[in-house]
Amino acid sequence: MKKAEAAEEASELPKVEVSRELRLDLENIASGLYSPLTGPMTQNDYQTVLAKGRLSDDLPWTIPILLDVAYETAKGFKEGDTVTLVCEEEPFATVTVEEKYGWDKETHCKAVYKTTDPAHPGVEKTNGMNDLLVGGPIMVFNESPGKYPRYRLKPRETRFLFKEKGWRTVAGFQTRNAPHIGHEYVQKTALSFVDGLFINPLIGKKKAGDFTDEVILESYEALIQNYFLRNSATLVTLEMEMRYAGPKEAIHHAIVRKNYGCSHFIVGRDHAGVGDYYGPFEAQEIFEDYPDLGVMPIFFRNFFHCRKCGGPQNEKICPHGEEDHENYKGRVMRQLLREGKRPAETQMRPEVTDAILRHSKPFVE
Repeated sequence: MKKAEAAEEASELPKVEVSRELRLDLENIASGLYSPLTGPMTQNDYQTVLAKGRLSDDLPWTIPILLDVAYETAKGFKEGDTVTLVCEEEPFATVTVEEKYGWDKETHCKAVYKTTDPAHPGVEKTNGMNDLLVGGPIMVFNESPGKYPRYRLKPRETRFLFKEKGWRTVAGFQTRNAPHIGHEYVQKTALSFVDGLFINPLIGKKKAGDFTDEVILESYEALIQNYFLRNSATLVTLEMEMRYAGPKEAIHHAIVRKNYGCSHFIVGRDHAGVGDYYGPFEAQEIFEDYPDLGVMPIFFRNFFHCRKCGGPQNEKICPHGEEDHENYKGRVMRQLLREGKRPAETQMRPEVTDAILRHSKPFVE
């Protein structure tokens, strides 16, 4: 069925209201970012993901993509029906209902987040979801333009871009922060053995205290313009909410970057973590369980500014003691910026600091 026909038919179908965040997930399925998914998960795939971190056909997948529906709403359709998905009163997709099924939120949280603590943002969100799930293939007929359309590319577009640039190997870099010198060091180290760097900041719902989307983009533009070789790095947004699922989310992020066309994916300390729910390198260790992932992880452990070496170093190459080491402390830098102060230039490039301080409110409140 063509999109125009689907849109016309959608007006006559039962309707299900979804959040902005779920709409983005469903659009990411339709664009191929969440390949091999074709829609919100059916029960077999969902339970296998919880139990094994894989789909029922054994392909790697760690973050369930779910369409939750209230019981009263679900009474309006049965398995085999097609329903219209609506976000903020705008119809945008249809889903063919293969299954309606219940789920246990405590089991879900233990499997995905490794905790049932309601203070964890992922657990808090899960506890607020509806008690019935719907699985089946989707058709998106009305795609949202995105928050920053010129930065939002689909996998077929990024793969074409990499080919045009002559990049045979590409390292993807996930971020929800403005860059400091430590980030730049990691990125340029990766660039020393791949053709190009794919900087892919996450645009979407974040927790209070994270940098705003505008600040992230403008600070990275400043960094790329002033400190990267031309044609060595590109900036593309990923519209998707953070789950703060630590190791499980690291695998999810790697799969998404593979779908963009990346050959490598950078995984740093405490990737996708929050609080103390995960060990500092747990998000790296999980890759041992996924030798068939199809994208090569690049691990970075501890790196710091060495006063004697005069720049960023890591524990494998720097011979000096801890008394000469100055860690890149994101929390300290954010506090300085929150007070309108400038981090030291050994911590953050001045052009990046300028881009941040141009905003009166650079953090999510």
